[in-house]
Amino acid sequence: MERPGAGDRVGEAMAEVDRRTFLPPDQHRFADADQALPIGHHATCSQPSTVAQMLVLLGAAPGHRVLDVGSGSGWTTAILARLVAPAGEVVGVELEPALVDVGRANLAAFTTTRGGGAPARIEPAVPGALGLPAHAPYDRILVSAEAGHLPEALVDQLGDGGRMVLPVRGRLVLARLDGGRLRTDSYGSYRFVPLRPP
Repeated sequence: MERPGAGDRVGEAMAEVDRRTFLPPDQHRFADADQALPIGHHATCSQPSTVAQMLVLLGAAPGHRVLDVGSGSGWTTAILARLVAPAGEVVGVELEPALVDVGRANLAAFTTTRGGGAPARIEPAVPGALGLPAHAPYDRILVSAEAGHLPEALVDQLGDGGRMVLPVRGRLVLARLDGGRLRTDSYGSYRFVPLRPP
C-alpha cells in the first residue's frame, strides 16, 4: 500500500511537465491522449496513465537519487526531477545515441522555459553495462522497457531501502531492497518496448 498523497504528488509533477515539449512535432496534437506515442528509433513516449502508475509505485521523494533507464524523449526524467526536488538528482540513461541527443535537447528546452526541479541529465548507455553502475547506488530506479526477468545488474545498483519499478513479462514489478533482502510484487498488465542489452 502506497503512502497517502503519493498519487497527488505524481499528478502535480506530471501536470507541471508538458508532454508536448518531449514529443516530435508530428505528435504534438496527440500530447493529451492517454496512449503511447512514437518518438522515432523504435521507441515510444509511454502512456500517461501507465507512467503515473509506475511513478506512484516508485515513490520518488525529495532528496532521492534516481536512475531513469530508457529515458527516451526525456519526459520521465523531467517528471522525476520535479518529484525529487530540490535536493535530489536524476540521471537518465539511453541506449539509442540519437535519442540521447533528443532527450538532452528536450530536457534543456523544458528547463529553460519552466525551471525548477532537481538537477537532471541524460547519459548514453555504457557498452556492456545495464544502467549506470559507476554512479550507483540509487534510491530509486525506473525502467521504461520490458525485461524478460528481473535484471540482477540493476538490483545491484539499488541502495538499501531502494525501490525499482519495471515491466517484466507484461506485468509491472516493484522491487524493494531492505536490509539486503529483495522483495517483489507485480501489478496489472502492460505493454512496453523490449529492454535491450547495451
